[in-house]
Amino acid sequence: MGLFEFNDVGIDLGTSSVLVYVQNKGIVLREPSVVAVEKITGHIYAVGEEARRMLGRTPGNIIAIRPLRDGVISNFDITERLLRHFLKKVVGTKIFFKPRVVVCVPSGVTEVEKRSVIDATEEAGARHTYLIEEPIAAAIGAGIDISQPRGNMVVDIGGGTTDVAIISLGGSVLSESIKVAGDKFDEAIVRYMRKKHNLLIGERTAEDMKIRIGSAYPRKEQLYIDVKGRNLISGLPQAITIGSNEMIDALEEPLQNILETVRNLFEKTPPELASDIAENGICLTGGGALLYGMDKFVAEHTKVPCYVAEDPISCVAIGTGKVLDNIEKYSISAIYDYKRGDYFEA
Repeated sequence: MGLFEFNDVGIDLGTSSVLVYVQNKGIVLREPSVVAVEKITGHIYAVGEEARRMLGRTPGNIIAIRPLRDGVISNFDITERLLRHFLKKVVGTKIFFKPRVVVCVPSGVTEVEKRSVIDATEEAGARHTYLIEEPIAAAIGAGIDISQPRGNMVVDIGGGTTDVAIISLGGSVLSESIKVAGDKFDEAIVRYMRKKHNLLIGERTAEDMKIRIGSAYPRKEQLYIDVKGRNLISGLPQAITIGSNEMIDALEEPLQNILETVRNLFEKTPPELASDIAENGICLTGGGALLYGMDKFVAEHTKVPCYVAEDPISCVAIGTGKVLDNIEKYSISAIYDYKRGDYFEA
């Protein structure tokens, strides 16, 4: 069987959701990274989708927590319990061997943050944990052959971070990670509604607006939805109609931050690799790639072709699975073994 046994696991530990890949089974779990906890006792009321529905709606004694912020662990204890819950759910409790686990992390995480991910995963029940950078896993999951001496650019727009990387010969030549992604889109919509319409809305409403009418590029036909919130002047509930073109204005700041990161990386890219990228195009992955017109927005401002991966949300988890299935092919360049302090060799 090689390095990884049948029950070994790949985890896309995201700010907004956790995807779990089990070898030979594929993606078996996709849940929001939210935990509902009783304040005093620390008892866990709910995990995942059930806990997400409680966001902003819990009584005083219960809090719904997102233990990962901006792509890194902000609450170690809750993250460990979240991972334990999901590992138990997919692997089961009656296993003779603990699974080896490959976890995806943003390209810009520090050594302390890496250590935190390793510790939380092993506390949750992993026998050994390896790390892989998200853009590399995303590229593999998008079907890009990263082993070739050709430049590919991947822009992975997740919930907490956007990772931009130039990949060639199985590794990351240049990479940059910024804490501007889906969560910042939601915050920008909340700010816009407050400033432009004097309407206070919650994060979940903002996320719903982003999914239903969010746009990075003008649509042929404008979409409209009714948005409910609290009027800041009267203090009373109010519903107003918002058009999709307004979302372009609302999301301008975070979109420009992502675009600036892409441009900055291009400025540092060796000319041969830049030529390859101009030919191959920029690959968009992550949930943020589903924002309407995101590919057109990037292509128009960079003058480089841009396309969205086939299943952008699952790309990182699928890439992790492909690494598990072909460990000999990817191990030297892709998987970082923290305990050894270098890249793992099969």
